Amino acid sequence: MNTVDKSNRPAPVYVVSGGKGLAGNNMVQSLLIQYPDNQVPVIIVPDILDEKKLEAVILQAKKDGGLITHTMVNPVLRKRLIELAANHGVQQIDFMGQFADYLDKTLGIPSLQYPGLYRELNHQYFDRIDAMEFTLEHDDGLSMQRLTDAEIVLCGVSRTGKTPLSVYLALYGWKVANVPLVPGIDPPDELFKIDPQRVFGLQIGVPQLIAHRIKRLRSFNNLDNHAYVDERQIKEEIRYANLIFARGKFTLINVTNKPVESSANEIINTMTSRFQYGGRRIKSPFLEPGEPNDSNASSGKSEEEELDLF
Repeated sequence: MNTVDKSNRPAPVYVVSGGKGLAGNNMVQSLLIQYPDNQVPVIIVPDILDEKKLEAVILQAKKDGGLITHTMVNPVLRKRLIELAANHGVQQIDFMGQFADYLDKTLGIPSLQYPGLYRELNHQYFDRIDAMEFTLEHDDGLSMQRLTDAEIVLCGVSRTGKTPLSVYLALYGWKVANVPLVPGIDPPDELFKIDPQRVFGLQIGVPQLIAHRIKRLRSFNNLDNHAYVDERQIKEEIRYANLIFARGKFTLINVTNKPVESSANEIINTMTSRFQYGGRRIKSPFLEPGEPNDSNASSGKSEEEELDLF
């Protein structure tokens, strides 16, 4: 492989695709991992759907002395890529061409030539991965500037199970953020700017909350933190949280003596009853021109209920 400069750093490998480049990147990475500390830059170039973009990538690879790998399912663009690469003296590796040609001849049926079809057909798996990444990045008050991107927001005092519940929901493909509520610390403004029907306030009985906190302190061998398990202070924290829930008109979920699965099912059922297409922030393929987006459609406001947890 050519080198870019005198530092002997390897030239980049470009992964060119009409889709998102996941298949090509996986193939490149599965080989590079066999060469420890290879330091080869891998640059994914997705959504190449016209010759103009194609030529721009080839010229960049020529400038860098790089290699182009590609998974183009469109035979016209694939052929053109190979031609342009040859004209500019750029090395290219075709991950799809020979196999596609073989299938064309063997099967005798035309291919769909639809970039990203594998991802689309397996969207549930990729949704789950995306949701898990989002949820971990927005755990316990992190990245609050992107709170409006969440599909579900959980809020509550410490040890109400926000994190395990968030992760469980993410396993079903939901992008979840959770916000801790602490007296004396104002919650982020973003919490009150998102659709309140997507926000859930977690409530829990005082005895169980104390038990959870004692268990937490024991795990850290820190039983001297009396304020954290003081009943009077805990009641004050819960009162403060309830004020926030009322202010935002959030839906209340009582997690007292409930397994994570039950609380998650309650939230999912609420979301699917309120929003078209299960409450997801996706552009449904079933939407007709002029129909509202699913994120704005609901079946009504959440019920207001007061829970006496004292």
